Amino acid sequence: MVRVPFRAAADRVRHRLTRFTRPKSAARTTARTPGDLTGAAPKPYVRALSMLAVVVIGAWLGLLAVGSIRTPVGPMDTNMTLRPSLTGGSKINVSPLGALELDSHIAPLRLDVDVDRLDPVRSQALVDQPERFSGLQDEVTRDVAAGTRELAVRSCVAVISGATALGLVVYRRPRRALAAGGLALTLLAASGVSAYATWNPKSVLEPKFSGLLSSAPSLVGDARSIVTEFDIYQQELARLVTNVTRLYDATSTLPVYQPDPGTIRALHVSDIHLNPAAWHIITSLVEQYEIDVIIDSGDTMDHGSAAENGFLDPIRDLGAPYVWVRGNHDSMLTQAYLEKFRNVRVLDDGRTVNVAGLRIAGTGDAQFTPDRSKPVGGKAAAELEGMRLATSLRDQEQAGTPVDIAVAHDPNTARQTDGTVPLVLAGHLHNRINEQLKGGTRLKVEGSTGGGGLRAVQNDKPEKVRASVLYLDRSTRRLQAWDEITLGGLGLTTAEVSRHLPEENLKKDAPSSPAPTPSPTRSPARPTPSP
Repeated sequence: MVRVPFRAAADRVRHRLTRFTRPKSAARTTARTPGDLTGAAPKPYVRALSMLAVVVIGAWLGLLAVGSIRTPVGPMDTNMTLRPSLTGGSKINVSPLGALELDSHIAPLRLDVDVDRLDPVRSQALVDQPERFSGLQDEVTRDVAAGTRELAVRSCVAVISGATALGLVVYRRPRRALAAGGLALTLLAASGVSAYATWNPKSVLEPKFSGLLSSAPSLVGDARSIVTEFDIYQQELARLVTNVTRLYDATSTLPVYQPDPGTIRALHVSDIHLNPAAWHIITSLVEQYEIDVIIDSGDTMDHGSAAENGFLDPIRDLGAPYVWVRGNHDSMLTQAYLEKFRNVRVLDDGRTVNVAGLRIAGTGDAQFTPDRSKPVGGKAAAELEGMRLATSLRDQEQAGTPVDIAVAHDPNTARQTDGTVPLVLAGHLHNRINEQLKGGTRLKVEGSTGGGGLRAVQNDKPEKVRASVLYLDRSTRRLQAWDEITLGGLGLTTAEVSRHLPEENLKKDAPSSPAPTPSPTRSPARPTPSP
């Protein structure tokens, strides 16, 4: 009997404490009993965020559970899936050969297509009935369209079901669960609109290859040539689909682009920083891409000392002319040593040389900072050096000998040449930049071909090895396309090759000359740096 009054008194104390700690608005609007110990009602934005979290997680779980389909595409069996993504795009996985990535759209959903296998029955039917090749393109188009529609329907069901089910588990109220499902459908519809609005069919012209497919540029050639020569590809497809191993030998039969005599291939390297593996990589690229000229935008050394000069000796045997400008880690001792090499052209103070059909001008870096101390001149000194280079370029144009490519180490120097030359190359940043400047000059900054050199071991992650192959028309000497080659850094063996075309070329319906590809019997990304 004593416990009942005591419990009632305790309840009254807790009730009074709750009244003091609860917001006044909640106290006025919420009817409470002496035994009701629940906290204040959550704020509207908290409820909205929690609902959004439930919808996103539920939709993701739904896609994982049932948001994929298996569908035939021509002679292939594929698995199509929609995945949450921050960047969107499409990824085609061809196991065990590698993957092909396309910037096809911008949306929080990515399309994954896994090519599981070649169906032996359908493949053999193509071989036995060659007349079916005439309708193969339409058949593949119909298969892809049907698979996409089925995937869209299943994804809608998966997203709505997942969000509704999780909402019911969390809130235990059918109305809130249905609201979660409706919000999921709204978000999915918005994602579909975003994908449709940003759909880029030309993304197939700039694919990104990985794995063994990094040799794909030599396999398929220019994407537009496939369209114009599709009848020839149809004749070869029968032999290709019957045996996957034929892919490795297909370069001997498929009609790849034959390098035109008017195409000039330049290899852009930069920031080697005393990494001896860089010479092996450059040698391999020179052979595989049949490079006409190598352009080095500086920082070949680390301290620019005379003791380091022996590191430069392999340049003599690279198999192509070597154009070089001084970086902020290269000294005048470095420059003097290289000037003695028969195949090296050292550019400084706006000097111009004619190499491999190109007229190239350049200047050395305005500062020498091997210890990474703060430069005295800084950005202002680099820009002043760029102004001097721009003046030299204008003088060349007025003399009737315009320059095709300018080279500097610091991008701040290179930017000052805007409007005086079609293409300017730089380095220094250890990252790639491709920018069309306001005056019409294209600035291309290369990453580190030496993977940052020995300093790379000081970083949390290995720095990647980067180089680019530039394709220029011999008659106009304008950039037609370029391949970006990216290799894993110290201890890594990954390799990627991606093809890029200038924006003005992408706008043309039919290019006059497709971009060349490396020698078809070799892979452009096979060499990797040794630790």
